[in-house]
Amino acid sequence: MNITVKVLLGMALGIIVGLIINLTGSNVSGTWVNSYLTNGVFHIVGSMFVNALKMLVVPLVFFSLVSGVCGIGDIRLLGRIGSKAFILYLITTAIAIATALFIASGLGIGEGMNAVSNANFSGKEAPSLSSVIINIVPSNPISAMAKGEMLPVIFFSIVFGISLLMVGKKAESVSSFVEALNEIMMKMVTVIMAVAPYAVFCLIAKAIANLGLDLLEQLLGYVLVLIGVLLFHLFVTLQIVLKVMSGLSPFTFIKKMRSTQVFAFSTSSSNATIPVTLRTVTERLGVKNSVASFTVPFGATINMDGTAIMQGVATVFIANIYNVDLGMMGYLTVILMSVLASIGTAGVPGVGLIMLSMVFTQVGLPIEGIGLILGVDRLLDMIRTAVNISGDAVVSVVVAKSEGQLNESVYNDPDAGNNIDVHLEKANA
Repeated sequence: MNITVKVLLGMALGIIVGLIINLTGSNVSGTWVNSYLTNGVFHIVGSMFVNALKMLVVPLVFFSLVSGVCGIGDIRLLGRIGSKAFILYLITTAIAIATALFIASGLGIGEGMNAVSNANFSGKEAPSLSSVIINIVPSNPISAMAKGEMLPVIFFSIVFGISLLMVGKKAESVSSFVEALNEIMMKMVTVIMAVAPYAVFCLIAKAIANLGLDLLEQLLGYVLVLIGVLLFHLFVTLQIVLKVMSGLSPFTFIKKMRSTQVFAFSTSSSNATIPVTLRTVTERLGVKNSVASFTVPFGATINMDGTAIMQGVATVFIANIYNVDLGMMGYLTVILMSVLASIGTAGVPGVGLIMLSMVFTQVGLPIEGIGLILGVDRLLDMIRTAVNISGDAVVSVVVAKSEGQLNESVYNDPDAGNNIDVHLEKANA
């Protein structure tokens, strides 16, 4: 079996085992299953895998970006790639939340529910446009790397790469060294992915064992509408963008992205999935590293289509529950705030709720309303992260095709990059 089949099998078995544990009541606090299985083996293996992916993110982004900038060799071409990616990410995010608002308001979810929330959620002030722009430039790049702040890391990496180009021949040894380090980091991704099926099983089993089906039944309307809009954006909107702007087959894209979407679903983190997304985009979809090394980490930072959809559906849901009429200006504010918040917020688990609190504050909805959806957010966070990274990949392919940086023979080859060979070669004496 190839890695994709193994990962999907691990995911399916994880769902089955998780449901069995939950429905039999074996996961009660203090029981053997809860202590040693759900919060023991499953938690440890899953967390170690996510940490291993996160371990690669900053060095991979830095070396890959610097190597990519040197590979482009033209600062003006880099500017075009960056501009195209930025504009496409903003457009797809705006379309995502507009679609969510239109569908959710049309279906009237939450009307007449009159629910009362006992959960507490502390809100967060929306970042000003000036602070978002200022924070792109790191005062301390090492600190930004240590904290995993991706926009400052991306900025520093690009400036470093451009400086290498400007130095010229004197810096060729440094450029070669960085390229070698980039190859090493990509090999580390391959090694870590070898254990992915087992880690995915543990992550999914733990999540389903803790969540169960009770919460889904209580918020069925919200959950179904949100999942429906997420799937619509993934399989319709993004595929139309791909087909219209590149002429490539959406079916090939969806098939090749399956295993990466499972990783995103398991980790609930666009940032943690960067190594896997980058590998898929370059080796499976044929995007040259010079483009992918920029568009993938950039997208994981500012492109949050799935999170924007959640904000749109949740805003309508909570507004209907509290009988608040947002009006056209309210909806436009939600769209603008969601796009702005996606630029200034990191791609980590649970970030959607922080962004949602910013939106609620801006349009005057009660922050405590978020407590109503807290219980089901973990599962929905997994789905929207898969949508987020799919958007990153679509934009990467479109930008690469427009710049002649896409190997279409790799894109159309169903077996390209499909088999992962992990073995240790004996060093030559």
